[in-house]
Amino acid sequence: MNTLTKQIRSYLPLIAFFIGGMAYAQQPSLQYFRTNDKDGLNVFETPKENDVEFEGMKMWVGGDFAMVFQGLSQSNDGVAAGAPEELNELSSNFNLPAANLNLDIQFQEGLRLHLRTYLSSQHHTETYVKGGYLQIDNLDFIKTGFLSGLMEVATLRFGMDEINYGDTHFRRSDNARSIYNPFVGNYIMDAFTTEPFAEITIQKSGIIGVLGMTNGRLNQVPTPGDDGRVIYGKIGYDNGRDADVRFRITGSFYNSSKESTRDYLFNGDRAGSRFYKLLTSASVDSDFTPRFNPNFASNTSFQINPFVKVGGLEVFGIVERSSNNTEDESGNSIGGSFTQLSGEAIYRFGSTENFYLGGRYNSVSGDKSDAAETSKLSRIDIGGGWFMTKNILTKVQYMKQTYSGDGWNGSVGQGAEFDGVMIEAVIAF
Repeated sequence: MNTLTKQIRSYLPLIAFFIGGMAYAQQPSLQYFRTNDKDGLNVFETPKENDVEFEGMKMWVGGDFAMVFQGLSQSNDGVAAGAPEELNELSSNFNLPAANLNLDIQFQEGLRLHLRTYLSSQHHTETYVKGGYLQIDNLDFIKTGFLSGLMEVATLRFGMDEINYGDTHFRRSDNARSIYNPFVGNYIMDAFTTEPFAEITIQKSGIIGVLGMTNGRLNQVPTPGDDGRVIYGKIGYDNGRDADVRFRITGSFYNSSKESTRDYLFNGDRAGSRFYKLLTSASVDSDFTPRFNPNFASNTSFQINPFVKVGGLEVFGIVERSSNNTEDESGNSIGGSFTQLSGEAIYRFGSTENFYLGGRYNSVSGDKSDAAETSKLSRIDIGGGWFMTKNILTKVQYMKQTYSGDGWNGSVGQGAEFDGVMIEAVIAF
């Protein structure tokens, strides 16, 4: 690639945001839509209530921009503990800015398309399509009143995008879309994957039900040898955003068949980590640490998520277990499982709850097989943020993560830990 082409590509995020900024003043209202700003906080599944009249095809051209200052240091037991090498020394500096381009198109009454493109990310510094889906909340485009009784409570989604397993993906950072995340990083065992899927969601009187199917693949190749399939779903209750005391609890499951040769549930984020060069050495490098992937070829996972909001105080939790479905050549279970626990408390204050303080504890423990050593990873995040406007957020946090046992890969992970300060500036529209 010549120098001019590289320079043009480096300016693509700025060009996209300049165009998006001009369009923002004319952003239309879309049906059954989670706005990409502060108003989208604590929105999970898009609601079935709709007060937007369809007046013809509309397009929402939006985007996200995030710049992170990383001030972390790391260490491990190094050669003294038998590991081949020590971790790389880190310096305090800005990471590569991340950027997304989002297109949301209302075609017909209750018929909408979403498409997200990563303009810049750690794992793909070049422009890369994350995925998209078609969302259907009304079938009048087929025939007026067609299955109207069902569609009063049902939402259909089809596409190649993130699946609705668990509630953590509604609060995490999706590359530059960090406006919903009170902290800089995502959860250690990050349940996020983009796969071809079909999904139905039922919402009635606060009851939520989800059932979906995918092939469990991130990159599809039409050849035999990996004919796996995945069934996933969710059931829960949410008394609604307008309640004086908001209460929501959901339980999700994910089951991939034994025909799968690898599973992407905890390894599907192609953007890479929000942190740079953690758990790396002279010969070990990764764009995804400190996220942890059990690396089960197939798995059965369950995630339970309670959420409570009383005034400005909100509490969100995770109880999750992922078990290995893989068998040896004799058909015997290899065993192994990991448990993730997390609890976070956020207090939002100010005239419009535009400031917040909070903390999060997150741990993962388990083993990759019945014969493997038990490992444990734990992280503490303490920080706060300021919504300067509905579209601009600044965050600062202190974090510390530690490893014990074969917590990473046995070579650089022995006794590893890192800690320090992270600062993030976010723009979303």
